[in-house]
Amino acid sequence: MTYRLFEGKDHASVYQRYRFTPPDELKNIILQYLDKKKGKPHVLAVDLGCGTGQNSRLLAPHFQVVVGIDISEFQLEEARAVPGYPNITYRKGTAEELPFPDGSVDLLTAASAAHWFDPPRFLAEANRVLKPQGCVALLGFSDSYTRLYFKDCGERLNQICEEVRQVLLPFTSNQVAVADGKLQHLYSAIPFPDKERVECIQVNSSISVRNLVGFIESFSMFQAYKKKDPQTAEELLLNTQKRFLEEMGVKSLDTEMEQELEYFCVLASKPQ
Repeated sequence: MTYRLFEGKDHASVYQRYRFTPPDELKNIILQYLDKKKGKPHVLAVDLGCGTGQNSRLLAPHFQVVVGIDISEFQLEEARAVPGYPNITYRKGTAEELPFPDGSVDLLTAASAAHWFDPPRFLAEANRVLKPQGCVALLGFSDSYTRLYFKDCGERLNQICEEVRQVLLPFTSNQVAVADGKLQHLYSAIPFPDKERVECIQVNSSISVRNLVGFIESFSMFQAYKKKDPQTAEELLLNTQKRFLEEMGVKSLDTEMEQELEYFCVLASKPQ
């Protein structure tokens, strides 16, 4: 089945503002794999579950054409509103029914989206549309391995995040658990003999209190909580923001902390 959890206009706007762009380290791993397996030229990349286009824009300089596919028209509107990427096209659709001819795609990729796919149908479509030696790259990170650092209060900040996760746990879908499992089931189901997993790609960056709270707001489980009880969900965000500021001993929401994310990537190449 296709999951429909990110379609609302407000959610799309939050997604555009606060979702992370995949790191260059991961992009380079994917491009090196594609170079090794298929070689150049890199003509067509298809970004599945593209959301507001962060991963699509990251790939744009390296392909003649990038097509972002998402089920949410509101997400696609946000993506199209970003200027400066003339070789990206965004289309409404799903990973299970791709609008491409047989053997036409160099790279099929998905960033923090593949856990929503129907594995047998997606993999059948991947096999159909990929060129010989074309590649699949499914990437993401697990919230369980995210760590925050600020002076001597990093562990307390991590504890606040864990408490928020516990509140949202009843609203967490099984598919999010699949993502936390680093797509092991989907990896096992890939029929191509040539496949590999790259794990423990640690990426350090800075994030403001404002953006961290916005990122929490973008979670599918938070949106489910908000749909059930809007006022209590809003209070959770405001209280979390207040607790961060108090623990850090600061007043500005633009105060930045260090964030460590642990990414992973599933790579596979269609046989010749």
